[in-house]
Amino acid sequence: MSLQLLTDFPLLPHNTFGFDVRARHAMRIDSVDAAASLARDARIANLPQLVLGGGSNVVLTRDFDGVALIVGIAGKRVIGEDDDAWLVEAGAGENWHDFVAWTLAHGMPGLENLALIPGTVGAAPIQNIGAYGLEMGERFERLSAVELATGERVDFDRAACAFGYRDSFFKRAGRGRFMITSVVFRLPKAWTPRADYADVARALEGAGKCDAKAVFDAVVAVRRAKLPDWTVLGNAGSFFKNPVVSALAFETLKAREPGVVSYPQHDGQVKLAAGWLIDRCGWKGRGIGGAAVHDRQALVLVNRGGATGAQVLELAEAIKRDVLARFDVELEMEPVCL
Repeated sequence: MSLQLLTDFPLLPHNTFGFDVRARHAMRIDSVDAAASLARDARIANLPQLVLGGGSNVVLTRDFDGVALIVGIAGKRVIGEDDDAWLVEAGAGENWHDFVAWTLAHGMPGLENLALIPGTVGAAPIQNIGAYGLEMGERFERLSAVELATGERVDFDRAACAFGYRDSFFKRAGRGRFMITSVVFRLPKAWTPRADYADVARALEGAGKCDAKAVFDAVVAVRRAKLPDWTVLGNAGSFFKNPVVSALAFETLKAREPGVVSYPQHDGQVKLAAGWLIDRCGWKGRGIGGAAVHDRQALVLVNRGGATGAQVLELAEAIKRDVLARFDVELEMEPVCL
């Protein structure tokens, strides 16, 4: 299989921050066979490779002197079921939000809390995306991938993916080694709503119902009210992870900052609201060059126009220093930086 090798390829449409950078080469990958053929392609044998889906979790700080692999593998289907759940498979290039809507339209709830998260299905396991009380890993069954160096097709179960909070094997030991081609989700037949978050609960109360579609609509409404539309104001969603600290560290912090927003964890640790920490440091609405902290949600960094990836990283580092100095808490970025 010979794929078209594109030259001087614009990455502006392929990163949600809207950075105007280019790749030396690019290839569009629309099938598993195409992904497997990359290892045998002499034209790119010695080039760095960058796998891109929707580009919603990446900060491109410069032009890429290699080949960008644009994943467009499509397809959605039910591949099986048992007494407890449906097994649903989606191609890695499918739009995540559209896939969530499709599962609900076909009577298979379970992903509605993750509605309107930008990006593709293939990127979801890398980040172990999560929102409003649900992580993707809870609905995950397995995925298929291609090892870029060998073209070997490999399946990963939940244990192999090593999911953590906004983390996985693919962000650590497996980073840059694999292209995810499809993902299988296990959607429960005995569905119960996840509606503990105050914003979602209020939206559901106003709707007067709490079925899966109502949760989906509530999540969409809350996200649209709080978060900027990346097609209008470039961003990568939540830029920092909510830090998790020990119970002792939390009690020490709370004695100094009684209003700190926090969420107890099952293991006794405490998750802190990174947006609250950033806001308390006075960063909401402030920026460096074209990069800024969103004026309604301090967890989101935005491109106000003409920002560079370097400016976003400079802003992020300044925020991290201030939060560390004031709260003795270290923030960690969610996006991958090139």
